[in-house]
Amino acid sequence: MTYSIRKVAVIGAGTMGGGIAAHLANIGIPVLLLDIVPPDLKEAEKNDPKARNRIVNLLYDRMAKARPANLAREDRANLITLGNLEDDFAKLADCDWIVEVIIEQLAPKQALMERIEAVRKPGSIVSSNTSGIPIHQIAEGRSQEFKAHFLGTHFFNPPRYLKLLEIIPTGDTSQAVLDFMVAFGREVLGKGVVVCKDTPNFIANRFIAIAGSYVAEYTLNNGYTIQEVDEITGPLVGHPKTATFRLTDLVGLDVMMHVNRNLYPAIPEDPYREILKGEKSNALNARLAERNWLGNKSGQGFYKTVMVGGKKEFHILNPETMAYEPPVKVRFESVGAVRKIEDLGARLRQLLTFEDRAAAFVRDTTYYMLAYAAYITPEIAYTIVDVDNANRWGFAHEAGPFEIWDMLGVADTVEKMEAAGLTVASWVKEMLAAGHSSFYQDGRYYDFTTKQYVGKPVDRFQITVAGLYAAGRELARNDSASLLDMGDGVALLEFHAKMNAIDADMVAMANIALERLDKDFEALVIGNNGQDFCIGANIAAVGFAAAQGLWSEIDTSIRALQEITFRLRHAPKPVVTAPHQRVLGGGVEFAMAGWASVADHETYMGLVEVGVGVIPAGGGCKELVRRKINPVMRTDNADVLPVMQEVFTQVAMAKVGESAWQAKSLGYLQADDWIVMNSDHRLAKAKQLALQLVESGARPPEIEKLYAAGRDVYYALRLGLKSFQWGSYASEHDVLISSKLAYVLCGGDISAPAWVDPWYILDLEREAFLSLLGEEKTRDRITHMLMTGKPLRN
Repeated sequence: MTYSIRKVAVIGAGTMGGGIAAHLANIGIPVLLLDIVPPDLKEAEKNDPKARNRIVNLLYDRMAKARPANLAREDRANLITLGNLEDDFAKLADCDWIVEVIIEQLAPKQALMERIEAVRKPGSIVSSNTSGIPIHQIAEGRSQEFKAHFLGTHFFNPPRYLKLLEIIPTGDTSQAVLDFMVAFGREVLGKGVVVCKDTPNFIANRFIAIAGSYVAEYTLNNGYTIQEVDEITGPLVGHPKTATFRLTDLVGLDVMMHVNRNLYPAIPEDPYREILKGEKSNALNARLAERNWLGNKSGQGFYKTVMVGGKKEFHILNPETMAYEPPVKVRFESVGAVRKIEDLGARLRQLLTFEDRAAAFVRDTTYYMLAYAAYITPEIAYTIVDVDNANRWGFAHEAGPFEIWDMLGVADTVEKMEAAGLTVASWVKEMLAAGHSSFYQDGRYYDFTTKQYVGKPVDRFQITVAGLYAAGRELARNDSASLLDMGDGVALLEFHAKMNAIDADMVAMANIALERLDKDFEALVIGNNGQDFCIGANIAAVGFAAAQGLWSEIDTSIRALQEITFRLRHAPKPVVTAPHQRVLGGGVEFAMAGWASVADHETYMGLVEVGVGVIPAGGGCKELVRRKINPVMRTDNADVLPVMQEVFTQVAMAKVGESAWQAKSLGYLQADDWIVMNSDHRLAKAKQLALQLVESGARPPEIEKLYAAGRDVYYALRLGLKSFQWGSYASEHDVLISSKLAYVLCGGDISAPAWVDPWYILDLEREAFLSLLGEEKTRDRITHMLMTGKPLRN
C-alpha cells in the first residue's frame, strides 16, 4: 500500500498538541485540532457551538500568542480547523494521520483509540505522542488492521523548534507504515528521526531522567551552588546555556517530577532507577513544589527575575536557605584554562587533567552518564547512533554519550570509571577485548548485537561540510572561509570564522570562488553547517579601525564587500545561497547576493546595523530598493511613499524575520526561493537548485536601474523622524542614523524621482556608513555591543 498524508487530525489542543498542529500548518498541511467539550456548560450553552468549543479556542489562542512563535507566519493559522470531541469526531474519517496528544494516562488513551477505530478510514495512520506509556499497551484490544497502522510519534516541545522525533513501532506495526513515517518525519516534518524500542520513556527521556537526577543529587551532596553547576554544565561541556537548573525551570519542575515519579515503577529491573528517589534532590523538589516555585511558568523556580535599579537580574535559589541571591562571579582554574578551546573533545580532555571542583564535577557526572549509556542502550535502542542522535537532537547537546566517550578515549576512560567504582557494561569491554578501540570508526559504528562495525545510515538528501572535508574535497582555505567541491560541477563557499562574522579573509575567499567558478565549475553554493549562516560584519575590527582613524582602509573594505556581493549577484554562472538560523546585517547582504536561495525553515534574517549606529552598506539598501520599491514603481501612477515607509521602517527598526517565510515578506528572500524543513538537507537542495538553473539554461540576473524617490519623499521621512524625536521615542542620534538611511533609500535629495545606476545607491550606502562611523555615539554603540551583547540607546 502507498501512503500519503494530506490532512492530519490532532486530538488534544494543549501545549504539545497545539504545537504539533502549528508545525504541520507551517509545512502547509491542513489540520483538524480537537479537544473536549467543557464539562461545566450551562443549560443555555449546551447547543451553542462557540461555548462547546470554548476549551479548544482558549488553547488555540494560547498557542498562537506563545513566544517563541509556534506559527511561522500568521496566514498558516487558516490551515487549522478547530472542533471538539463530540460534535466533530466523525471528521476523523477524512484524515490520513490521527495524532493523540491527551492526558498521560493509559485508560483514557485506550478509550480514545476505541472511538478512533470506529470512525477512521482503512489505511489511515494513528499515533500516540505519549512521552512514556508503552505504545503496545495503548493499542490493546484494537483490531489487527488498526495495530498495523499504529505507532508512537514522540515530539519534543516546542515541536517547531526541537529537532528530535522518536518513532516507536510495536510488534504489530507494519514495516511499510514504519518506513513511511520515518521518511515523512525526516523529509516533510524536517525532524531528526530516531526509531526506539517500546520501553518506558523511550530513549531521550529515559536517559536524561537518570543522568539529570544524578547531576541534581551530586550537586547537593557535594555542596555546589545552582549557579556553579549551570556554569559548569552548559557550553563548557557541549550543552546549551540552559545547562541543568535553567533547563528544569524551562521544562517545569512539576513536569520533571511527574516523569520521574512515573518512570520509577516502570523500570523495576533498572538498578540505576534509585537515583530517581535521590534523598536531597527530592526533598528540595518537594519544598519548591509546595511553594509553587515550578520555574518559568510560575515566575520562579531555581531562578527568579527581579528588578534592581530598573534593570532585570536573575537571582538564584540558595537551597540551604530557600532564599534567592544575586549572581556572583564563578571562577574555576580549570574552566578558565580551557574555555577558549573550540573543539569539544580537546576541551574536555584538557579539563579532566585538572583536580579542582569543576573538573571533579564534570569527571564524576560524565563517567556516570557514560556508564548508564552503556548499560541501558541495548534495552532501549537498536544502535548507539540512535542514542547519540537522541541526545543531540532532543537536548541540543553537541555530542552524544558514545561520541563523548570516543573523544575521551574508550579504554582509558573505562579504566578510570572502574577505578571510581562504576560498572562498565560487558559489551563495551568485549568490544575493547576484540581489538575495537572506539565506538565510531571511518564512517562506521560498533553494533553491540553483531559485535562488528556497521556503516552509518546515509541520508540521501544530506551533504555536510564535515563530509566534504573528510572526502578531501577542500580546494582552498584561509582562517575564515574555504572553497570545497560538492561534486557534479558545483563548488561550495563555506564560512567558518567565529560566529561567521564577515572579514577580509571571507571576502578574499569569495573572490577566489568566483575565479574558480569562471574556470572550473558550473555553479556555486554559498552555505555552511555553522551555528549561524553569518551574523554580519566583524564589528570589533570595524570599531578598532574607526578608533585608529583608518578611514581609507575602512572605505576600501566596504567597497570590497559591495563589489563581491554585486559580482556574486551578477555572476555568469548560477550562485545559490543557503542561509540558516541567524542571518544578520552583512549576512543578509551575502544571502541576497545569489541568483536564488534555499533557506532553512528556521532562518532569522534582518538588516540590524542601526543597533550599532550605522546603516547597511554591503548592498542591503540597494537590494531592498530593487526587490521592494522597483516592482511597485513599474506600475503606472504608483505612489512610492507607502512602500518606501515600509522599507525604511523595516531597516530603521532592525526588524528580524522570525522564519524563512517572514524573510520572504521582508524581501530578504524572493518569492520563488526554496524553503526546506530539514536543515540537514539544505546544502543538498541548494546544489540541486543550482544544477536545475544550469540545466534550464538560466541567464544571469540583469543589472537593473533603481528607483530613486528623491527630495520630497526624503523630507517626508525626515518629518516623521522629527515627530518621533519630539515624542521622546527617538534620541538625537537615532534621528541622525535614520536620516542617513532615508537619504540612501531615496537616492539623496535629488530634485525629482529618477531611475539610477545601482552603484549610485551603493556609493551613498558607503558614504553614509563612513560618516556615521565617524560619530562618537556610534563608536559608543559598537563598544557597548561588544561588551554586553546588547544595543545601546544613546
